[in-house]
Amino acid sequence: MQQIKGVRFVIAVHDLEKSVEYYSKELGFTLLEEPPGWAFIGRESLVIMLGECKDSKDPRKLGDHSYFSYVNVENAEELFEEFASKNVTIRKELKSEPWGMKEFAIETIDGHRIMFGEGF
Repeated sequence: MQQIKGVRFVIAVHDLEKSVEYYSKELGFTLLEEPPGWAFIGRESLVIMLGECKDSKDPRKLGDHSYFSYVNVENAEELFEEFASKNVTIRKELKSEPWGMKEFAIETIDGHRIMFGEGF
């Protein structure tokens, strides 16, 4: 039987070196691999493949469609506080939603948005 074993997100960034520094310093990711033109970064089970595309469309111009991931976490409040204490743009404050998730959203330096949520 076929099974999905994991997910890796692939996103375009304008300046690979700057993005790797941001994800490492501000979001707590570790550099896993660095093939030419790419950086694979991870934090716990989340892996993001950053591809340098200097001429790609700025995700900020996509509005709500700049979200690329909803990440389920164990302690949304603790993660929110970690990011809020750093140079991270918070797009949505931590809030308990009627659909049973305590969630918040950030925007990366490249304009990509990520939602983090914890079920309650």
